Amino acid sequence: MHDQSDLEIFARVVRTGSLTRAGSELGLSVAVVSKRLKRLEERLAVRLLHRTTRQVAPTDVGAAFFQRIAPIVDAIAEAESLVSQTATRARGTLRVTAPSSFGRLHIVPHLRAFFALHPDIVLNLELSDDFESIVERGYDLAIRVGALKSSGLTAVRLAPVRRVLCARPGYLDAAGRPETLDDLRGHICLATENQNPWRLIGSEGPCTVGASGPLRTHSNEVVREAVIGGLGIALRSTWDVHAELREGLLEVVLPAYTAAASAGIFAVYPSRAFVPGKTRAFIAFFKQIYRSSGAWAEA
Repeated sequence: MHDQSDLEIFARVVRTGSLTRAGSELGLSVAVVSKRLKRLEERLAVRLLHRTTRQVAPTDVGAAFFQRIAPIVDAIAEAESLVSQTATRARGTLRVTAPSSFGRLHIVPHLRAFFALHPDIVLNLELSDDFESIVERGYDLAIRVGALKSSGLTAVRLAPVRRVLCARPGYLDAAGRPETLDDLRGHICLATENQNPWRLIGSEGPCTVGASGPLRTHSNEVVREAVIGGLGIALRSTWDVHAELREGLLEVVLPAYTAAASAGIFAVYPSRAFVPGKTRAFIAFFKQIYRSSGAWAEA
C-alpha cells in the first residue's frame, strides 16, 4: 500500500516546481522531502522527476503519474477537512494566489486582523499577474479581478470593480484634456499587452479604443506607476488608484466612459461538495472587509 505522505510530497513538488517551496508548505526540511521522493521512486522503480540546481520538473512518466494521483491527494485532503470541520476554529494551510497590485494593496494590509481572528490558519500567499491553473498548481483559492470567463470553478463575488480613464493633472495641463474618444489618438495611452484595446461603455453603448504609446509591458504595476508618474493616460480600477484620485494626484478623464460593468473582484476555488473551513473563513473575512470599502465604486 502506498504511503500517502510520499504521494502528497510528490504532488506538492510538481505543483510548486521546487523541493524547498514544497517542504516549506508541508513543514518539512528539504532533506526529508528529497528522501521521501527517492523512496517513492525506488518503490516504483522509475524516475519521476528531473532535478537541476534551479528547478524540478516531472519526467514524462512522472507527469502521467501526477495526473492520476493528484485527484486522490486532493480528495484525501478534502476528507480530512470534512472530518475536522467540527473544530471551533478554521485550521490548516491555505494556498492563495492573487494579482500583485491587488494583493499588495488590499490583502496584505488586512492580514494582521485575519490571523488574529483565525490563528490556526497558515496562509501561503502568492502574488502574480499570471493567471495560472489553480487546480494544477494546487491552490485552494484564487483572487481574480475583472470579468470572469466560463470555467468549472466556483466563483464568489467579493466586491464590484469600476475602471476609469485617468491621468496626472500635470500631464493633462501639458498635453490637453481629451473631450472625445477620438482625442485619445493624440495622447500617450498606457495599457498592458493583455488589456489592449480598451473596452469601454459610454452613452452610445460598448466601444473599443486602441491604447497606443511608447511603453510595452505585461505588468499592471508598471502601468500604475507610469500613470501616477505623469507619462500618459491609463484605464485603472478605482481600487487601485482611489487614494491618488482622492488626493488629486490623478484626475478622471472622459468620465462618461468606464470599463465593462460585469467586472468584479472574485474568490475562485475548485468546485466540490465540501468547501474547507479555511477557505470559507478567508472568503467571509475579505467579503466583509471589502463591503466596507465602498469608495472603490466611486470615481
